[in-house]
Amino acid sequence: MNPVPVSLPFTDRSEAGRRLAERVRPFAVRDPLVLALPRGGVPVGAELARLLDADFDVLMVRKVGLPGRPELGVGAISEDGHVIFDDLALARMRIPRQALAETVEAERKELERRRRAYRGDRPTPRITGRDCVVVDDGVATGGTARAALHMVRQADPAQLVLAVPVAAPEAVASLREEADELVVLSAPDNFHAVGEWYRDFSQLSDGHVTAILAERGRAHPPADVARGVRIRAGEDYLDGDLTMPAALRGAIVLAVGEGRTDPRWRAIASVLRRSGYATLLLDLVTAGERAEHAEGVGTEVLGERLNAAVTWLRRATDAANEPVGVLGSGTAGPAALVTAAERPRDVGAVVVYGGRIDLAEPALSRVRAPVMVLLESGDSFVRELSEWARGRMAGPTDLRVMPGAEQLLEGGQEWRQVAVETLDWFDRHLSGSGD
Repeated sequence: MNPVPVSLPFTDRSEAGRRLAERVRPFAVRDPLVLALPRGGVPVGAELARLLDADFDVLMVRKVGLPGRPELGVGAISEDGHVIFDDLALARMRIPRQALAETVEAERKELERRRRAYRGDRPTPRITGRDCVVVDDGVATGGTARAALHMVRQADPAQLVLAVPVAAPEAVASLREEADELVVLSAPDNFHAVGEWYRDFSQLSDGHVTAILAERGRAHPPADVARGVRIRAGEDYLDGDLTMPAALRGAIVLAVGEGRTDPRWRAIASVLRRSGYATLLLDLVTAGERAEHAEGVGTEVLGERLNAAVTWLRRATDAANEPVGVLGSGTAGPAALVTAAERPRDVGAVVVYGGRIDLAEPALSRVRAPVMVLLESGDSFVRELSEWARGRMAGPTDLRVMPGAEQLLEGGQEWRQVAVETLDWFDRHLSGSGD
């Protein structure tokens, strides 16, 4: 990601973390973990993790400086013991790696001391399969950040992001290939040192770091409460998964024809829950219909089933008085519009992903809830039908084409953007919509 102009300097590291949050949010979707480089990256990362509702920990990396000139970094050592040298810089100065042996050993000892001080007996956080955001207060040469990224990459994260408020342009260029995404708020041409770009760049002690880590530990929210549910819809029963966050601000029904157990749908539901929404993941096609390979369950029938699910959510859960949104995908897309038309006092906003929304034609004129249409591709015929349907709705609508989103259930990564767009739409339109 390219740097964008921002107002500098930052007030302090916490403000820098707050300003990073919106730029990082689209990349911190799957069970996100913020990993801060001590010491300066810790207050930045703590604020970022708070705003993203992500897990937070430190990533132990130490710069290797020249003997007698420790501020001049020529390498870095990571917690796993791996050492990365800036061989170009060493070659320019005609310094062999062997000349740094004592410095490397000293930094290993300091790294272990800090690891014990900051983490104690607490195990290192799980990285595999998660969106990991490595954070520092700035990047001058890039050596420390490179070592940190190499260390995290070895643990096989789902996505690896480097996020820093300010960096030297040369460092940005050299680090671009090291992470899946690079978020840098500013890379000034006149960059000399990280501290120049903060009004308050006070030195941090080990005590500051451990206090921030302890505070984050105390602030960690209680676990979500999840359970499988069966909802009666006329003569049929629908299978679903209901998860209630501890701090509830609304509820979202994620309706699919079938396939609610797909990891990507569960990840999208997780994004919504981290923002305070209860989620009901629901298959609108029954188990019996799936077993019989039934096809062509009509929009009206699916709409009635989704209507029954919203009624159940209102009556049988703590979401009775909370605003409700509906995300309908595929064949459940037009059903979501039918339900919005039938339940205007209950459904506060709708997102439709894929599907033929024109199939909800009889109900469109009664849809007053705000509707976001996410198209799977730029196919002109599908878009024409969607625009036609939008024009018949009574409430505000928007339409976005998600490039590559047809791969959502085929192993692609585009579901991340679907999750972000969905959360943004519900955040904008569900506030105050509850009865």
